[in-house]
Amino acid sequence: MSLLVVGLSHRSAPVSVLERASLAADAKVKLLHDTLAAEPAAEAAVLATCNRIELYADVDKFHAGVAELSTLLAQHSGVALEELTPYLYVHYEDRAVHHLFSVACGLDSMVVGEGQILGQIKDALALGQELHTAGRLINDLFQQALRVGKRAHSETGIDRAGQSLVTFGLEQLAVRVPVEEWAAGKRALVIGAGSMSSLAAATLARVGVAEVVVANRTAERAERLAEILVASGTGVAASAIAMSGVADELARVDVVVSCTGATGLVLTGDDVAVAVEGRPAGAVPYPPFHRSPGSARTPLPGAAPLPGTSPRTPAPQTQAGLNGAEAPVGLDMDAELVARLAVLAAGGRRIADAGAVRSKVVVEERDGCPVGLDALASDPGRTADGRAALAGVDAGSLELHGTWADQGEAAAQRQQPRKGVRSQVDAQPVRLALLDLAMPRDIDAAVHRIPGVRLVDIESLAEASADAPMAADVDAVRAIVAAEVAAFGAAQRAAHITPTVVALRAMAAEVVAMEVARLDGRVPDLDERQRAEVTQTVRRVVDKLLHAPTVRVKQLASEPGGAGYAEALRELFDLDPQTVASVSRADEADKNHDSGRAS
Repeated sequence: MSLLVVGLSHRSAPVSVLERASLAADAKVKLLHDTLAAEPAAEAAVLATCNRIELYADVDKFHAGVAELSTLLAQHSGVALEELTPYLYVHYEDRAVHHLFSVACGLDSMVVGEGQILGQIKDALALGQELHTAGRLINDLFQQALRVGKRAHSETGIDRAGQSLVTFGLEQLAVRVPVEEWAAGKRALVIGAGSMSSLAAATLARVGVAEVVVANRTAERAERLAEILVASGTGVAASAIAMSGVADELARVDVVVSCTGATGLVLTGDDVAVAVEGRPAGAVPYPPFHRSPGSARTPLPGAAPLPGTSPRTPAPQTQAGLNGAEAPVGLDMDAELVARLAVLAAGGRRIADAGAVRSKVVVEERDGCPVGLDALASDPGRTADGRAALAGVDAGSLELHGTWADQGEAAAQRQQPRKGVRSQVDAQPVRLALLDLAMPRDIDAAVHRIPGVRLVDIESLAEASADAPMAADVDAVRAIVAAEVAAFGAAQRAAHITPTVVALRAMAAEVVAMEVARLDGRVPDLDERQRAEVTQTVRRVVDKLLHAPTVRVKQLASEPGGAGYAEALRELFDLDPQTVASVSRADEADKNHDSGRAS
């Protein structure tokens, strides 16, 4: 097994990079085809969600594989390799298995324990099977990851983290008032009808809102969720609307919870400003504010740009803005802060909050990478060529760098003071409360500057995803993952020697058949019963001689470092390599057929 994963996620890259690197459906297909066409890769799968982009491959050369997969990710994501490299992490063999199993269990999610990732892993496997890029290793890995994820959810309470996040978000919106008291009689709009949106709608009904309106691009799903809420026995009124009606509904609701899979903004600053003021955009007296990445999309019906802003003007947080593009008129960000952010971006350092600037305090940089790979970003000579930057770096160093990158974002968040609530004036009455549970964000982060608007988003709640109450469940899931990784590795190593054992037994059967035929020539007077008895006796002798060695060699091969036993067996018994290879191909074809039917 030579499993390699190269990727980036919310733990290693800021939101602005993830948004730019997102892969469309056709880009995934091309990426998989190009990966298989590359020399080091024998099979591949891509896991692309709103929070991560990861390319898995079975490679025969580690360094060539890392360089090739990194280059392919850059080409198909549209982000230059020298810009993408500081945010990439690499996992190899058992650590790659551990990573995917952790992802499947929700340990690596923005919302710890969320179950949506299981469907995304299943979709990634289905795409690989459809395109015939998933071979035996990828099929085994992803199907086992699905089983491990389901086991974690059934044997622990890890999925309670999603409930904790929604509840905590509502508590932040309530601000020192019991949620039930704050929610009583309010009218809520839920945008999206997926698992997290459904959970949010159910929570709103439970805490006592008077009405829940559900908006979704698929009308049937919105209507179904509304029906479930009405039948829940909470007494809440529920209805469904089309996405085109969201702009009008904003002016009538008190609370909005949004969690969709959209890659751009669902609610722009203009949409919210118009809704809060309740009059045409041209009459909005608020000062103009910058847009977050992605807000250049077409606003919802009925919304017009705020004065002094341009929908195509790059925000300071985008690469264009950092490279010196002119900032929007009226932007109240001082030149010193812009310069500091530009220095951070040019140096490849991560900015903890890639959305609207909450504070003019930059988080103190954490300790550097233990093997110095973070220095790549500050060395123009090495980052000019991503392949050169990766050349000569051993597997152990890349593993250490991957661990450091995985832990970096969480460490940066822990160093920041908690800023769950964004509001221009805390003492001002809240006219519209917004809870954004999407990643990337659904709601423009700049809306917190509109008077009367309070915004809570998932980035500000990441650290508060019920870490203390979930500690026991997280530890239990980690123990499950560790055990499953060990079992998977042992099974893969044992499977590697199975074709050799099968070829050995086939050779022994041929020897038995040849000797029985020879006996027939020498003793032609044997009747059928005697011949059968002699044949059975010879087979029993051969089976007993082979039993202990083959069982033992499978046990030894399943242990770490046991890959050499297959080669030793082939040498000792002078087995034909072509016979062994033919057994391997037949076994792989059978497993792929079974996997295709199971999926």
